[in-house]
Amino acid sequence: MQKSFFEQMGGTYTRFGDYLLPDLVIEESEQQDIGKYGRMRKQYLKEQRPVLYSNLLTAGKLYRHLAEIDQACEDRMELLTRRMAKQEGVTEALKATDQMGWVRRMNSIRNRAEEIVLRELVFG
Repeated sequence: MQKSFFEQMGGTYTRFGDYLLPDLVIEESEQQDIGKYGRMRKQYLKEQRPVLYSNLLTAGKLYRHLAEIDQACEDRMELLTRRMAKQEGVTEALKATDQMGWVRRMNSIRNRAEEIVLRELVFG
């Protein structure tokens, strides 16, 4: 019996009933810790871009991609928040004089920055 290309490359099969399924394993070292934005990107890829998700997964690049997206989102959030706060005059002086006003304005800034990050990086 002639070996398949998969077997010639060192692959093995496991029998499940009448079927032989290839033994495919994603190396554990490939998985990295991902944060909020990485998990959101993973869910988006699974639901909206299944072909890209499968390609990244089978190539062993999914978790690296998710970690990169997560880091890019965190960096962009920090940059946008800092710039918006400066532009709108939300300073430490305001925090000292009007804490609730400062919190309200910072929450608004963070929410707007997150909308931008989600649209550009996670769902883009």
